[in-house]
Amino acid sequence: MVTSEPVGVLVRRWRDRRSRSQMDVALAANLSTRHLSCIETGRAVPSRQMIERLCDELDVPLRERNAFHLAAGFAPVHPERPLDDLGAAREVVRAVLAGHEPSPALAVDVRWELLSANRAATAFFTGLPAPLLAPPVNVLRATLHPDGLAQRIRNLAQWRAHVLRRIRRQLARTAAEGLADLLAELESYPAPAEEEPRNDLAVPLLLSSDDGDLAFLYTTTVFGSPRDVTLDEIAIETFFPADAVTAEVLRKAAGADGRPEAG
Repeated sequence: MVTSEPVGVLVRRWRDRRSRSQMDVALAANLSTRHLSCIETGRAVPSRQMIERLCDELDVPLRERNAFHLAAGFAPVHPERPLDDLGAAREVVRAVLAGHEPSPALAVDVRWELLSANRAATAFFTGLPAPLLAPPVNVLRATLHPDGLAQRIRNLAQWRAHVLRRIRRQLARTAAEGLADLLAELESYPAPAEEEPRNDLAVPLLLSSDDGDLAFLYTTTVFGSPRDVTLDEIAIETFFPADAVTAEVLRKAAGADGRPEAG
């Protein structure tokens, strides 16, 4: 990661992104407002410890924290290992995916590229065009592309609007590279016709299938207190049947054991 911007510019940008005043951040990070002002204007260079304190207060993702350290003349603090090298954390991902069978679950990175999925989730994408399944598979592209899963989503207008709102919030929180381009691509897909409002507890994913219409709710799981960039960017999306019909279809599709290995 290379940055040509001074560390003070990065501090100011993330403070503005979080809509926080200099006084608020300075008090929370245990430094004077004058000192923070000097950092932002380049008259002072923060130490490694001060960078981490400021980043903690501004909820800066680990990838961007490394950019802060580089801009201040330090080596990056937070390592970035491949998923397969994350040891116990990798096993946690596998355990969650496998343990969630017969319901779908998948792990994605910050750009929604597929890292791993269980058998039930893989079945979501069966039969999609090869270009949408070329590695790295982008889950949202495969879902909302007109030639993708969108053809089977019964509440496409509602689900698309929900996904786009989620990506906008994620972009505002993380400023992740490539996420703005993904959002622009998803927004460029033809917008479906408006639908009648639904009275659901949460926005469901409604899919047509050979076994009838299926309904899912989902939750998102992230690792607490990550210190590795890859781990910081992993999210596990777990889908749950929203009605008895869906639960029965999933149970029958899983077979006798109901708990195949995650892939």
